[in-house]
Amino acid sequence: MAIDRRREAAGSGAGRQPAPAEENGSLPPGDAAASAPLGGRAGSGGSAEIQPLPALHPSGGPHSSCCAAAAAPSLLLLDYDGSVLPFLGGLGGGYQKTLVVLTWIPALFIGFSQFSDSFLLDQPNFWCRGAGKGTELAGSTVTGRWGDMGNWTSPPATPFSTAAWGAASNRSNNSDTPPLPSPPGKGNNDSNCDCHAWDYGIRTGLVQNVVSKWDLVCDNAWKVHIAKFSLLVGLIFGYLITGCIADWVGRRPVLLFSIIFILIFGLTVALSVNVTMFSTLRFFEGFCLAGVILTLYALRIELCPPGKRFMIAMVASFVAMAGQFLMPGLAALCRDWQVLQALIICPFLLMLLYWSIFPESLRWLMATQQFEAAKKLILYITQKNCVSPESDIKGVMPELEKELSRRPKKVCIVKVVGTRNLWKNIVVLCVNSLTGYGIHHCFARSMMGHEVKVPLLENFYADYYTMASIALASCLAMCVVVRFLGRRGGLLLFMILTALASLLQLGLLNLIGKYSQHPDSELQLKLAG
Repeated sequence: MAIDRRREAAGSGAGRQPAPAEENGSLPPGDAAASAPLGGRAGSGGSAEIQPLPALHPSGGPHSSCCAAAAAPSLLLLDYDGSVLPFLGGLGGGYQKTLVVLTWIPALFIGFSQFSDSFLLDQPNFWCRGAGKGTELAGSTVTGRWGDMGNWTSPPATPFSTAAWGAASNRSNNSDTPPLPSPPGKGNNDSNCDCHAWDYGIRTGLVQNVVSKWDLVCDNAWKVHIAKFSLLVGLIFGYLITGCIADWVGRRPVLLFSIIFILIFGLTVALSVNVTMFSTLRFFEGFCLAGVILTLYALRIELCPPGKRFMIAMVASFVAMAGQFLMPGLAALCRDWQVLQALIICPFLLMLLYWSIFPESLRWLMATQQFEAAKKLILYITQKNCVSPESDIKGVMPELEKELSRRPKKVCIVKVVGTRNLWKNIVVLCVNSLTGYGIHHCFARSMMGHEVKVPLLENFYADYYTMASIALASCLAMCVVVRFLGRRGGLLLFMILTALASLLQLGLLNLIGKYSQHPDSELQLKLAG
């Protein structure tokens, strides 16, 4: 980011119009040629001669150090992707490959954490203790007859009370049976939840989850939505705040502190004494999880050239989806939500070793003009990769030696506002992301809410694996589309498909709902059969 700003300033200072940036973020051919220290001819398509760049460091005079501090850094060093990264071997270096693989491994733990809500907060079937499983309450449906009513506190009944189960004409002929309370979601809600103790039928392979632990049903069901929302809100704030801090102090410190605090908050979640404590700690767990995700992503893409960043990022996404597919087996193995939460968080202990393995991002060091630390890191990487100094044909190290006296210049993310093109792209991507995630959650809710009964999707695992399979198929399709259409074309195509799918889903659900009101219709029989 800072490199792009200074490159733009340096280009405008030279009196030439900045060339349009390529889609992958690398320098255009004209800028790459201008970054050569001695200048030369333009490409074969042009005949204009590029003049040598003015010396950035005057050789003498009492004000040489002052001029060096005021002048812009060498364009050769600013062209990180075209000069510095090829000198280090790009992604072909063994050291860079090792670091990239190490950024993929935690994606499995991240996948566990991101999809844990489906198991910790799943709404189970529930019934009044002693009534038996034949009277399960799942959402707004009740089947069977109420057995032992000892745990119920029934309100005073009237001959035509709305709390009765249906109309008086539909009551049982057995005069000894007390009036049945209305099922949840129908009639008076105050009479739905007068049971003193509940039994639960958890569908996720657990014996107990958060809902059954604190009886988050009926009047307390809204607390489940708050608990689910807390992790998402923590992720949102974490991305915003830890991203700014990572650009200011570096990726490595943010990664370390995020790992430490996700261990603290994540393990404390398992010791929650009430749902308020659970929701609060989940917010901070999501905040720290965002710091881990963001710093690993930045370290990952800054280790490789622009042309390979998309596939490197997609591999991490596939590893995270592997965690999503393995999550049901992990829940069945743990059986209790507290054990499951602890087992999800404990693998992050291994990431404490990353402090001694991962160096600071070289790209960030160069962008913030920390050239002395950058020089040490370059020498370390070349030693690890056994790179010969003769491969430095562009003279990166000599240019770096000249810039060692420059003071570091860290850039805050707020200054992005002054970069109009970057700011415009950020706004567009944020709007697209907000729309896409909103439609995604609406689709998931409509499919799992069972407004329209689909026998296959009444099973929790069918719901869960259907959503996971759709996510996997979309990522595979995205790899193919981006390969042929590029990232911009892929974004446009998927936005169009999302809009069409949303309209089709809305129309299809309305059609099914319309025909479901007619039991004798042929379409309803086909859907039921």
